[in-house]
Amino acid sequence: MNDNVGNDSFDEAAQDDALEEALRRAAAILDPVPAELRHLAVEAYALHSLRDLDARLAELTFDSLVDALPVRGADVPRMLTFSTGDLTVDIEVTAEGLTGQVLPPQPARIEILGTAQPTATGTVTADEMGRFLCDLLLTGPFALRLRTDEEVVVTEWLRV
Repeated sequence: MNDNVGNDSFDEAAQDDALEEALRRAAAILDPVPAELRHLAVEAYALHSLRDLDARLAELTFDSLVDALPVRGADVPRMLTFSTGDLTVDIEVTAEGLTGQVLPPQPARIEILGTAQPTATGTVTADEMGRFLCDLLLTGPFALRLRTDEEVVVTEWLRV
């Protein structure tokens, strides 16, 4: 009987592990993950933290960049609508920040995720009519996390 059969398998596995580690190091040097992509991955992971396991995803159902007729020569705000079942969030994104409304009208705590402004607050409160205003300038990919009395809703990620 040949006792080297088990050792050969072990040697191959060790060689595979060494090769994989060498390839990882080479990729990290030659083709590193962009910082923005790494930040997006961390934010996306944060969406699925333990406290948000039951969060519903609100899908983008209207985007004025895609669904509306273009207006020439005008600095028109970007209009977005996110929907999930019986909850809708309408948002207007401008150079000054964003305004929006939760429908049906209800108070909600809204967190703006993914902004690159560490000194600004990323949380606003919608009033009894569901209206909210935030002067936080969106500088990259973002999503919203809404907390109503009944549920937690997270929007799709979008690039400004």
